[in-house]
This record gives sequence, C-alpha cells and structure tokens, in this order.
Amino acid sequence: MRYFLLFFVLTILAMAVIAGKRGHMSRKPPVYLFPDMDRQPKLRPQEPNAFFANAISSQLPVPGTIYRGEPYQDSPLNTGKTPGSTNYVELIPIPVTEQLMARGRERFNIYCAPCHGAAGDGKGITTKFGMGVIGDLHDAKTRRVPQQSDGELFNTITFGKNLMQGYGAQIAIEDRWAVIAYVRALQRSRLATLEDVPADQREEIKRAMVPPKPAGTNAPGATPAAAPAGTPAPAQPK
Repeated sequence: MRYFLLFFVLTILAMAVIAGKRGHMSRKPPVYLFPDMDRQPKLRPQEPNAFFANAISSQLPVPGTIYRGEPYQDSPLNTGKTPGSTNYVELIPIPVTEQLMARGRERFNIYCAPCHGAAGDGKGITTKFGMGVIGDLHDAKTRRVPQQSDGELFNTITFGKNLMQGYGAQIAIEDRWAVIAYVRALQRSRLATLEDVPADQREEIKRAMVPPKPAGTNAPGATPAAAPAGTPAPAQPK
C-alpha cells in the first residue's frame, strides 16, 4: 500500500511540474505538451524580412488571388452571365481561334462524346447500355439546343441539367468555352443554310450543289449523237 501511495504522490508532483501551477496570473507561458497550433511562427505586419527581395513582410497578393468573400464569379467568363444579372451572354466571351477549336474537340471527345456521340446526335456508346434519354445537340425538329445562348450552354456544362451531371469540377472554365465553340461547329455542319455562307463564296457553293448529269444524257436542244456505222435503224410503227 505504501508503494502505491508513494507512486500516487510522485505522479501528482510530476503532473504539477509539467502542467504548471494554476490559479494565478503569470507572464510566463505554460508548458504545452500538445500546442494544437495555439502559437505559430508568423510574420508581423511591417516587420523586415530578408526572405523577400524587397525585405518587407507584408506583400501584395499574387495576381489572380481571390480572397474570401470576393465576388469573383460576377464575370461572363466565369458564369456565362452578364454582370449583376441572371441573363446569359449570347456569344462566347473569348476569341474563337483554331487552337480553341482543337482544344474543344479534344475535351468534347473525352467528356461529351460517350453520351452525345462524336457527331453530337445523342447516339453515344452509353445508349448501348440502357441510357435512352440523351440530348441531341442538333435537335433538327425544334432546334431547342441550337437556339440556346452560349452562356446557357456554359451553365449546363457547369451545373448539369435534368439527367446530365455537372462537369464544373472536371472541365476548366476556358475548356468549357472551347467545348461550346466546337459544339457550334458541329451544329453548323448539319443545320447551316446558304445564308450562313459568306457572300463571296455562295456561288461556288451553288455550283457544287448542282447534281451531275447521268452519262449519255444530252443537254436540252442539243442534236442527238449519230449512231455508229452498221447499227440497224429502229423499227418504225406501222
């Protein structure tokens, strides 16, 4: 029993030494076994710091930094909407270049083609596994999708719609606009009219649209070709 009491007293003394005496104010910090980040190494404002080239602790934010609470989404590039409203922008807010189209085609084939198909007709590989309700990006009957603005398509890609999930976490903002540019190109390949062609190229398109004449057919008003020698004349009706 005496050994137990001795061990108990020594344990209490050890705890008092380690934890410190409580009950009065002291300028000396207590001993922390588990600081839990109560005290961290940090830079004080306006203190000199040899780590930076200008030797100043308080540095300006890195370009592109978004602080908490900043309305960074109030931009057509990030939301597809006009600033301060819920209206979608009509056209892509970035220049459409050959590189952008190539990037859009690559991203489309990765994320969109499995369901919508490589041609955008809604006949992707997933239709063979039971997915029967997939949007046709051409929608030739009602043209519902082609008539949507680019901003609305951006919102659909970002947050999803109906059975389609959102791809905001998988596709970067610039890549979403690239996909939209490529989708518009797919729609033009099927739904374009002659009025969509530049005026200086319409005549060439018209000539290419004239169907070729069958072989051996003479033009109207032309003299029939003479029959080869030795060919019997056709029988005349009596």
